[in-house]
Amino acid sequence: MKLFGPLCVAAAMSMAAMRACDALLPALSADFDVPVGVAARSISAFVLTYGVMQLVFGPLGDRFGKLRVVAVALSACSLANVMAAFAPTMTSLAVARGLSGAAAAGVIPMSMAIIGDTVSVEHRQQTLAYFLLATIGGLIGGQWVSGLMADFLHWRAVFGVLAIGSGIAALLVHAHASVRTAPESERCKCQAGFRTVLKAPQARLVLAVTAIEGLFTLTGFAFVPAYLHNRFGLGLAAAGAVMAMYGVGGLAYVTLSRVLIQRLAPGTLASLGGVLLGFAFAIVAIGPRWEWSVVGCFLGGLGFYTLHNTLQAQATEMSPQARGTAVGLFAASLFLGQAIGMGMAVGVIGAFGERSLFYAAAVVLPMLATAFGRKLRMGASMCCRGQGKRMTRGRAP
Repeated sequence: MKLFGPLCVAAAMSMAAMRACDALLPALSADFDVPVGVAARSISAFVLTYGVMQLVFGPLGDRFGKLRVVAVALSACSLANVMAAFAPTMTSLAVARGLSGAAAAGVIPMSMAIIGDTVSVEHRQQTLAYFLLATIGGLIGGQWVSGLMADFLHWRAVFGVLAIGSGIAALLVHAHASVRTAPESERCKCQAGFRTVLKAPQARLVLAVTAIEGLFTLTGFAFVPAYLHNRFGLGLAAAGAVMAMYGVGGLAYVTLSRVLIQRLAPGTLASLGGVLLGFAFAIVAIGPRWEWSVVGCFLGGLGFYTLHNTLQAQATEMSPQARGTAVGLFAASLFLGQAIGMGMAVGVIGAFGERSLFYAAAVVLPMLATAFGRKLRMGASMCCRGQGKRMTRGRAP
C-alpha cells in the first residue's frame, strides 16, 4: 500500500494538533490571565468541531474521494495553526483551535476508511494497529514537545511548527491524490447515509461505547499535565514528558498487537483494555508522588489502544457500502464524547479537583469495556452457532 506512508505523516500531524494544548494549559492560563478551566477551551473547541465535522467529512469522502478530502483538510489545518500562532486573546485562540479541529477532522478517520477499502478484513485490525504508530507519534509530539517548546521558547512556536508540518503533509498527500483517481470503492454509488449506518444494532453499540470512551478517557488524560503541574510543581516540559508515557504505552500495544490479536478474541481484548484503563486512572489519582503517574500514564496508553483498536476494527465493518460515513460517525462519537466531557470537567474540577475525574474514569471504564467485550463474545458465539447449523443442513443425509 504505497499510500500508507503519506497517510501516516498526515495522521501524525493531525494528532499532534489535537494534543498540542494538553501541556500548554498552565502557560495559556498565565499568559492570558485566565483560569485553567477557561484555557481548556483551546482543547474543547478543537474536539467539539472535530467531532461535528465528522458528520460532514464522512459523506464528502464517500462522494468525492477520501484521499482528496485528506489533502484539502491538511491545507486548511495548516492555515488554522497560523491563526493560532498569532492569536491575541484567549477567545481568538479558541476560535483558531476550533477551525483547526474542523479541518483536522478530515484526516485520521478518512485514512482509516481508505485502509478499510484497501485491506482485507482478516488483516485490517493489524494494519490499523500499525497505523496507530503514526497517531501515537503525533500524540507524543503534541504532548511532550509542545511542553518542551513552551518552557524553552514560547507556546506560540508550537503552532508555527504545526502549521509547517501540516503544510508538508498536505503536499505529500496531494502528490498522490493528483495522480491517482479514486477507485470505485472510494465513491458511494448508493444513497446510503447516516440512516444506513445507524439502523444496525451493532453500529449503535460501537458508537455508544466509543462516545463514553471519549468522555472519560480523553477528558481525563487531557488534565493530567495540569494536575501534575499544580499538585507536584512539575514544569511544563516534565509534565509533558510524564504524559508522553501514555504514547509509550500505545507503542507497547502496537509491539504486542500481533500476538494479542492472534491469541485473544476481540471481546477479550476490549475487556482487557478497560481493566488496564481503570488501573491507570486509579494510580494517577491515589499516587502520593508524581512518579506514580509515569506508571499510570503508561498503563493508560496500553489500555486505551487495546480497547480502541478493537473499536476501530469494528467501526470499519459497520457499513462497508458507506464506510466513509460510518468511520466519520465513529470519530464523531469519540470526540463529541470528549467535548461533552471537557465541558463538564470545568465545573467538576472547580468543585472537586482533577482527581474526581480520575476516580470516575477508574470506575466507569472497566465496567463499560467488560460489558462491551461480553456483547462481542456473545455475537461471535451466535455467529459460530449459525455457521454450524448451515453446515449441518448442507450435509447429505
